[in-house]
Amino acid sequence: MPDLTQIALTTGFLLILIGFYGALTKPNLLRIIVAFTLASTGVNIVIVAVGYLRGRTAPILDATFAAGEAAARVIDPLPQALVLTAIVIGLGTTALMLAYAYQLYAKRRTLDIAKFTDLKW
Repeated sequence: MPDLTQIALTTGFLLILIGFYGALTKPNLLRIIVAFTLASTGVNIVIVAVGYLRGRTAPILDATFAAGEAAARVIDPLPQALVLTAIVIGLGTTALMLAYAYQLYAKRRTLDIAKFTDLKW
C-alpha cells in the first residue's frame, strides 16, 4: 500500500498535468483560468509532499527534546511557509485574471480566445 507522500505526489502531479492540458486545449477564458488554478494547487501539494519527512514532529521547540537535536527531529517549516505565500499570491493572480476576463466579456460579449485577434480593445 502506498504511503501518504506517494499519494500526495501523484495527486499533485496529476493536478499539474490536468491544469496544463486544460490551459492548452480549451478556448474558453474561464476554463483556462480554472486550469491555471488547478496547476497552481498541484504545485502547492507537491511542495508540501516533498517537504514532509516521516517520523518527525512539528517545528515547535519546547522541553520535549534539546535544542541541539531539533534539527534531526523536526520538519523543516520552509516548504509550508512557501506554500502559504504561494496560496496568497495565487489568489491575487486568479482575481486579476478574473477581472481581465470580466472586462473582456464586457467589451466583446465572448470569452472565446480565438475571437481576440487585435492588440487593442
